[in-house]
Amino acid sequence: MQPPIIGYCDPLRGRPGQRIAFHVSSGGGRPFSARVVRIVCGDPNPQGPGLDIREVASDLCGEHPGQEQIVPIGSCGLAALPALRGHGALSAVFNVRPTRLNDDLRAILSLQDTEATQVLMVGLERGELVLLQRRDGQEGRAATGLRLEAGQWYAVRVDLIDDSSAVAVRLEPIEARPLRPKGQGTVVSLAAPVDFQAWSRITFAAAWSGRPQHCFNGQIEQPQLRAKRDDNGRSEDEIVAAWDFSQRINQQTFPDVGPHGCDGTLVNVPTRAVRGSNWTGNEMNWRHAPQHYGAIHFHDDDLSDCKWAESLSFAISPEWDSGIYGLEVQNELGTDIIPFYVLPAKQAPRKPIAVLASTFTHVAYANHARGNFDEAFRERVRAWQAYPWNPDDVREFAASTYNYHSDGSGVSLSSRLRPILTMRPGFLTFNDPVGSGLRHFPADTHLVSWLNHHGFDFDIVTDEDLDDDGISAIEGYKVLVTGSHPEYHTERSLNALRDFCDLGGNFIYLGGNGFYWRIARRTDLPHVIEIRRAEGGIRAWACEPGEYYQQLDGGYGGLWRRNGRPPQALAGIGFAIQGPYEGSGYRRTAESYRPEVAWVFEGVDNDVCGDYGLFGGGAAGFELDQMSDALGTPPGTVVLARSEGHGDMFRIVPEEVLTHTLSLTANIKPEAHMVIGGGGDRGYFFSTGSITFIGSLCHNRHNNDVSRILANVVRRFSELPTASR
Repeated sequence: MQPPIIGYCDPLRGRPGQRIAFHVSSGGGRPFSARVVRIVCGDPNPQGPGLDIREVASDLCGEHPGQEQIVPIGSCGLAALPALRGHGALSAVFNVRPTRLNDDLRAILSLQDTEATQVLMVGLERGELVLLQRRDGQEGRAATGLRLEAGQWYAVRVDLIDDSSAVAVRLEPIEARPLRPKGQGTVVSLAAPVDFQAWSRITFAAAWSGRPQHCFNGQIEQPQLRAKRDDNGRSEDEIVAAWDFSQRINQQTFPDVGPHGCDGTLVNVPTRAVRGSNWTGNEMNWRHAPQHYGAIHFHDDDLSDCKWAESLSFAISPEWDSGIYGLEVQNELGTDIIPFYVLPAKQAPRKPIAVLASTFTHVAYANHARGNFDEAFRERVRAWQAYPWNPDDVREFAASTYNYHSDGSGVSLSSRLRPILTMRPGFLTFNDPVGSGLRHFPADTHLVSWLNHHGFDFDIVTDEDLDDDGISAIEGYKVLVTGSHPEYHTERSLNALRDFCDLGGNFIYLGGNGFYWRIARRTDLPHVIEIRRAEGGIRAWACEPGEYYQQLDGGYGGLWRRNGRPPQALAGIGFAIQGPYEGSGYRRTAESYRPEVAWVFEGVDNDVCGDYGLFGGGAAGFELDQMSDALGTPPGTVVLARSEGHGDMFRIVPEEVLTHTLSLTANIKPEAHMVIGGGGDRGYFFSTGSITFIGSLCHNRHNNDVSRILANVVRRFSELPTASR
């Protein structure tokens, strides 16, 4: 079910004068109107600030031609074939491990012409090897009777004779288990003779007709084409093509190590750096033993790039202030707002404050299907006129790294070159009984709304800027402020934040569970991030043993803490407690009354604050961070407040657990720590330790203790010297 109009942009952010292209699918090819808007608040809750979306002057007014665009979902590999003329007999040889036995026919490999009009497909249907032939407008199938089991490796050989309809197929389990049949073979007859000269390419894990079709779920390894040759009366195989998937694991190509060099290209970034049939467990790093990682895991729901035609583009106006914007597109059936970020001009003077948009986290959670979109939730969406589309219903645009592929394996790769339903103003994540139920992109607009309300002058920077430009992306700002959940970071983005603080920049971390997972990104795939959920951490799924190293950069995946960079060393606190999406308040500590830090609470009369809010009902909730000397909290850090009143469902994170009675950090309680620290040789930091903190800022029309605390910190930090090298 595709929405009646929807789209995405590329790039996701830009500076004045730079162009952003928008790719829109309009149902039935209907024309659509477009306008640029500024997104100040993305919360549709009528009890909150409400949606604040303002039209921006642009030259886009009027109607634009529309087209309905297809999503080319599913991964595969493509390679040209050498000329096969003169080979009277060919054998296709490969290892395969199916991970899902689909009811319909799925292609393991296809010998074909460019448009898949002349095809011989070796496929799998309900666990049985099947040959599909398409020739001269006719299509037929030949069932082999040879059956495969999900999760088991097999060696397959398919013997073909040019201008013959007879095909011999051999299936051999690799490392056969007891009672499993040994190798089996059969000869089947196709409806028409094969014609080697009709084939110009080979497609792995699909048939190719401008996009992947009949996509296979499983792993393929060591595919080869061999020809028979007579050597002094002995019949032997010679290599025609041999594609080595154990090479270039970090790239989207694979070499042909045969005599013709017919190298291949991957489509939609399938999963690499996975264990092959010969993996022994003696080596866990694919870079050290790539020959043990010579498989590629293909999925029918991989998607790295929708490749939709460009519908319109424009250059960012120098008149637009830095902030969150959107292109609103509308046809007679519906409306969509496609967000993008406007950065300051490269040479523009720095404003006092930079707000970090957690775009890596937004992409990691992109299209997270949670299974919670029930009728009561739908009724709330209708009543609030919230964003109507939910990933529970709309599956065409692939899932998040918090979901599973259709074969049950975890999604480790995510892209922004597709419509992202969860990254829309008005999108509700939870049917929150006491609040708005927001997370991520729409949740962080509460911070933007608050800054606008108080008149703070700020620029937007994104995670991609930190990764691309390092410290230069944020150098010169007095204050850097995060949103509610800056969870995912590359080494370069984390280094930029560390360097900013070390050079005297003042850091405000307004979230929980931040700087947690290490991700990979490549300059030739700037729209894709990779997460390997290695041992430890709150995980939606877990990597297989031996698959903890990232394919895009070879780095060890998992928690930054397990990479020797716990969040406490950056922000003073790190993830410690997880619970339901519900919040409570903080209680000031005795230390918060010390003269050197008491200014944080100027105008605050109560010991308890934040026991209200639109994210779960309180400023401290859902995921909570705490200080830890053992994990690098800087000396002198002061705990200003601790949250209280959390229910029994708030539990310690698994990376802290040693036994049922012992944790790595002593005396962990279900509470968030609001802290302040730094100074001396580095900048100051203020951290709130809770994902739901931002949701309390607008309570009582921004007139509340949480708002006063943050305003005090922002003002004080903004008066300190500018960070510079």
